[in-house]
Amino acid sequence: MQRVVEFQARGHENIRGTHRTTIEITREDSLTTRGDCIIGVGATLALSDLSEEVRALARDPETMITLSLRVDEMTENIVGHGSEGLVYTDPTCMVARKSSYTCGRTLMVGADRAAVDLERDFIAALRDPNTILSCRILFNQ
Repeated sequence: MQRVVEFQARGHENIRGTHRTTIEITREDSLTTRGDCIIGVGATLALSDLSEEVRALARDPETMITLSLRVDEMTENIVGHGSEGLVYTDPTCMVARKSSYTCGRTLMVGADRAAVDLERDFIAALRDPNTILSCRILFNQ
């Protein structure tokens, strides 16, 4: 079974993309430089918006979850998997984690990349508040 969820976020002047274990996208509009895992603000979707069908897929450790991010002609893909602990309850943000830690904000665990692993040109483009970040989450079971 396969499901796709698409949404958008935008850049912010304080995006750094230097966190070594996570990537976060948030509905919040403001961002301080301390939020070094955040790569998109003003998101049009949060985990709590996802359907029960998608949540069930995410709770299966066999489900591969791919977060595809596009800015202009640049694309970055982060691949991880589901976990029984994924509950998708957070109304504000989503976090891809390299670790196996789960909470209401966790989109995927075992991610193959974190914010620091994204191309620096991609991060530089996201420092412009007018940049649109197109996001696609693929759940593949």
